[in-house]
Amino acid sequence: MSAGLPRTHARRAAVQALYHAIVNEQTPIGKDTLDFVSAENSEKMDQKYFTALVEGVSKEIDQLDAELAYAVDRSLSAVDPVESSVLRLAVYEFMYRPEIPYRVVLNEAVELAKAFGGEKGHKYVNGVLDKMGSKLRSVEYQAAKAQKNKK
Repeated sequence: MSAGLPRTHARRAAVQALYHAIVNEQTPIGKDTLDFVSAENSEKMDQKYFTALVEGVSKEIDQLDAELAYAVDRSLSAVDPVESSVLRLAVYEFMYRPEIPYRVVLNEAVELAKAFGGEKGHKYVNGVLDKMGSKLRSVEYQAAKAQKNKK
């Protein structure tokens, strides 16, 4: 993960806020959580993108969870809170931020899972998002697979 990309830092802070909300059973995400996470990352991140991600995931959480049911092998509540936060964020970007390329969403999510998740959490995230990408971004997904097969 690049040290200087404002959107990367916004995603990182958003995962922290979403995780905090899960473990503290906080719905909606409290202003104190948002203030704490954004203050910790404020100089490095795209504040508007952070706010858009957290608000978007919070607003669309039922839809995101319904979509994720297609690809997860258990109840989302049984998935590690870090991984479920990363998955929700990535699926939100797949669905609502079409200007962000499929590969960028996937790579950023895997890096977030590596940074914050369990030892093999990034592999789980990668597998779930591979399925989600084929469903939600089929054209980009097929193009990425075709390019990978050329190598």
